[in-house]
Amino acid sequence: MDNWIAEHAQAIAAHAGRELEALVAISTPSGDRHGADEAVALVAALSPNEATVERVPCSSPDHADDVVVRMTGTGTRRVLLLGHLDTVIAHEDHRPLTRDGDKLIGSGAIDMKGGDVLAVGVLRALAARPDDFAEVALLLVCDEEWRIGPFVHVPRFAGFDACLCFEAGQLAEDGLEAVVVKRKAAGTLRVAAHGRSAHSGSAPDKGVNALLALASAAHAIAEINDPHGPQRLTAVPTVLHAGDAFNVVPAAGELVCDLRADSLDAFDAVLEAVPEMLGGARLDAQLVRQWPGMDARTTTGSLLDAAGANLGRTIVGAGRGGASDASHFAATIPLTVDGLGPRGGGAHAPHEYLLATSWQPRAEVALAVADAVLRG
Repeated sequence: MDNWIAEHAQAIAAHAGRELEALVAISTPSGDRHGADEAVALVAALSPNEATVERVPCSSPDHADDVVVRMTGTGTRRVLLLGHLDTVIAHEDHRPLTRDGDKLIGSGAIDMKGGDVLAVGVLRALAARPDDFAEVALLLVCDEEWRIGPFVHVPRFAGFDACLCFEAGQLAEDGLEAVVVKRKAAGTLRVAAHGRSAHSGSAPDKGVNALLALASAAHAIAEINDPHGPQRLTAVPTVLHAGDAFNVVPAAGELVCDLRADSLDAFDAVLEAVPEMLGGARLDAQLVRQWPGMDARTTTGSLLDAAGANLGRTIVGAGRGGASDASHFAATIPLTVDGLGPRGGGAHAPHEYLLATSWQPRAEVALAVADAVLRG
């Protein structure tokens, strides 16, 4: 293994546990400005002295500003490190970090505050190599988990040589360290139902039941689900709200579905499966969020080979179904590599955890990839 990789991976791993504990201690549900500002202040404190910290407008207007931590050097390469600070966990459900054997359990530990810690560690390691880069920037956003509008940051980093995203890492089936170079497109489908209220006991036939219409729509959407088909489409109803009282035919309601596929085109079939009318209720179906897919397998092959050579072990390019902001950059920054974070599991769940023993090997992988980018 290259000496620079070994030395700095060990330093990152030595501090990572304490840094994660401090970052997880801050509850940062999407949309909470105070929590986001606290987390940004901590990231600024952990960043190298050579860096400048800038707050930039978030893609979601109602969220706290995102943060860019930037270093300039005298070289030619420009590298973007990418992550997010927000979680899906509400304040009342937040869990500070605790340890159970190898598991570091806490809200956002693996999605993706552990990755943020590694990204800051890589930034500190690169600070000692200003001759090898023109610019290294760390972008941490505050709205990744709940964003429905356009992602605004791509033009800001157009022309960068590489985007390295620190979502959770993984192992390949043969046990080799893997990074993510392929992701599905993602969409959120919202179906609004417009019916007519009536007394559910004395005059139910005078009403038009929005709940029943949405239940039928949910079933029709689920029938489109085809994870083993040519587009690997998953169409999963996830949220249903209808009605305000137990004795009133619900006049309105809303259904939300999570969609994933190899390309955004696959979602057209889901929209077509929702009729305009069901049981007398009018249905309005809209895709309120669309994230592109990502396929950097070809463009990153040589980079991963070079990184593996410096690391002394193979790095495998793998795929993952979950969405990531890396997908937004992949179309304009061909060298986009995701899944550079630590390993763990239970994302979005109360038992979310990070494996402490993965700190050093995943830091080695991230440093090896960053080093290969700088070497060109």
